[in-house]
Amino acid sequence: MQEVLKELFKNHYKDIYTYLYSLSHDASLSEDLTSEVFLEVVKSITKFRGESDIKTWLFAIARHKWFSYLRKKKTQVKTEVLIEFYETFNQTMEENYQIRVLAERIYTLLEAEPERTRNIVLMRIEGFSFYEIGVKYGISESSARVIDFRAKAKIRKILKEEGFDHE
Repeated sequence: MQEVLKELFKNHYKDIYTYLYSLSHDASLSEDLTSEVFLEVVKSITKFRGESDIKTWLFAIARHKWFSYLRKKKTQVKTEVLIEFYETFNQTMEENYQIRVLAERIYTLLEAEPERTRNIVLMRIEGFSFYEIGVKYGISESSARVIDFRAKAKIRKILKEEGFDHE
């Protein structure tokens, strides 16, 4: 029996490996799966009834090993992926929290500004041009720029003094 197994291995190892490599495109995985195929052959050679060619039987085992590998791979979640997700999720939550706190602080500081200044800054945040702002408030475009610049500079200075990192 041992001679038969050696002969099978010698005659068909390369074909089985090549078949598995064509499926996986991974030399190491193909070697592992080929070894598993021949381990299965050792376990079940006595069950082979000869109703098909031995090569057909070997390729059926190889195909089965390939599909088993795919099923396992599909259901396995690598620990590294979970850790990366957890770290990213926590980092994102922390960043979102910091952004929300900063935004609330900016709006609180804006509330302390005169109404026209506050509205000019809010209009800029909403995407209005300085020309549109000037028309609305009956001021020049450059006056709208100066009011917006001064209000933002004042807010930046206060945030810096309070320890907010605005970069």
